Amino acid sequence: MTHDSVTATVAAGDGATLPPPVPAPSLTEEVGGAQQASATANDVVPDLVADAARVLADEPTLQQTLERAVELAVKMVDGCESAGVSLVTRGRIESPAVSDALVARGDELQYELGEGPCLDAVRDHAFVESPDVAADDRWSVWGPKVRAELGVRSMLCVQLYTSSTAHGALNLYSSEPDRFGHDAQQLATTFAAVAAAAISAARTEDQLQSAVQTRTLIGQAQGIVMERYSLTAARAFAVLSRVSQDANIKLVDIAREIVLTRRIPGVPEKGAGSDGRSAAALPDAG
Repeated sequence: MTHDSVTATVAAGDGATLPPPVPAPSLTEEVGGAQQASATANDVVPDLVADAARVLADEPTLQQTLERAVELAVKMVDGCESAGVSLVTRGRIESPAVSDALVARGDELQYELGEGPCLDAVRDHAFVESPDVAADDRWSVWGPKVRAELGVRSMLCVQLYTSSTAHGALNLYSSEPDRFGHDAQQLATTFAAVAAAAISAARTEDQLQSAVQTRTLIGQAQGIVMERYSLTAARAFAVLSRVSQDANIKLVDIAREIVLTRRIPGVPEKGAGSDGRSAAALPDAG
């Protein structure tokens, strides 16, 4: 479902027995049936969005959440042939989840040229739609180029944001002009709000897991230094910090190397002490 990412600088109560759950219709079946009648009928949209919210909430990682959001967008939004997510991470914009190579290239061109609807949605607008990108004077270079190279005609991009953060944009592509009408725009906007909430939650979970992993790795390295050089915990951590500072390398990367090699990077070994342990010229921890 996904291709290489594109990057640019830019419980029940006690004693209670719950009956087995009754499986709900799959989103694919629901969307398929809805599209046969009217993919954006007012009585169908709430069910589609609610189902999408449940599906996204069940994804275990950020990457899987992004990939599922792209998959659902193609299935749900009438006129959408391809889709992707532009995500802002530490000042960089990338496309970590795309439905196909067309989106990967279309997004890449925007990042290379510094113009396009995805960038506009991320930077300035909650909603960007173009019925014919080649004739759109907002992107005088990207529009004609993506039309000629990829056959893209119309696009719809919706910012993925929560009350405090703009996470990126949901980007919908079509090879037909003027493909995203009012109903498609409404559905895409509603779905983007649900997707943004799921992405925000997944990013927070990923950050928490990363913090735990980092703390564990640094603790392991600290323990190795304590045991190898007979240092206190405070002294061992000070040594790690000084090595990190002197080498201009992140503390977690220093810790990772120590765990892998059992040696402090940049500190020469001086043979073995009387207890059989290697002695080293440890840096001044200050």
